[in-house]
Amino acid sequence: MGRYILRRLIISVPTLMGISLIIFVILALAPGDPLSQFANNPEVPIEVRERVRTSLGLDDPVHVRYVKWVSQLMQGDLGYSFATRSSVTGLILQRLPNTLAILGVAFVIGVALAIPIGILSAVKRYSLFDHSATTIAFIGFSVPSFFTGLVLILIFSVNLRWFPFIYDSTVVVRDLPSLAAQVRQSIMPIAILTLIYAATTMRYVRAEMLENMPQDYVRTARAKGLGSGTVVRRHVLRNSLIPVITLVALGIPNIFTGAVITEQIFSVPGIGHLLILSISTADTPVVMAVTFIFAVLVVVFNLVADVLYAVADPRIRYS
Repeated sequence: MGRYILRRLIISVPTLMGISLIIFVILALAPGDPLSQFANNPEVPIEVRERVRTSLGLDDPVHVRYVKWVSQLMQGDLGYSFATRSSVTGLILQRLPNTLAILGVAFVIGVALAIPIGILSAVKRYSLFDHSATTIAFIGFSVPSFFTGLVLILIFSVNLRWFPFIYDSTVVVRDLPSLAAQVRQSIMPIAILTLIYAATTMRYVRAEMLENMPQDYVRTARAKGLGSGTVVRRHVLRNSLIPVITLVALGIPNIFTGAVITEQIFSVPGIGHLLILSISTADTPVVMAVTFIFAVLVVVFNLVADVLYAVADPRIRYS
């Protein structure tokens, strides 16, 4: 296992280098310029624009800029924002707690709901519970998150006035009232991400359970006199976990990308909101850094999924 992990880490290096090149080229060819805000302003002299362009390194050829960016990246330096001239690392670390708080809760609740619901749906196939859970799951992963967010805002913020629809980043948890305020403003963003994640995971759990339940080893276990609960827990569920592990592990980066829209809807000052703001201002260092972090998460959790395969099924060995 150690050799396998080391080999995968070595392979990840050229993979991430290729991803970084693709990200940089796409952003370099994209329309827009961080100096476009001065383009139609006659009060800004041309020499000032050129001086700013030189200070930002925008007058260098594309390949030179890429080499500089990769060199900084290898040193752990994500560069500086064109818009604020502050450290990109600092901007990300400043917004990361808000994203992790919402995503972490949504991920835990989503998995905690999806697995037992998927198991019950498979065991009680075609029952009222199964039809209800399947219908909700279809709605969860087919309806866009921005539409779900607007519906929740219309119902619970505009009509019922239960929850605020604008996230207040000035709320600091110091006592019970501030904790309650933080929970109230986080409920709707967490609910949207939980619904999306739980819906997809539940469908996979149900499908894998139904595929394994008619197998010979299950009939053998029942013939030995094992109860239905024991057969489901020890045999069917364990053999159904491998594809679910892939979904859960790779769903973590996906839920980060899903948070981009959710954070924009509710004005949550997280990484997703930072990405949208940076795209609108052509702040390419921030866009490249956030996008590259998403790519790193995909590569890392791919490896995590492979390692968890062996934990779920001892028959799996890597050489």
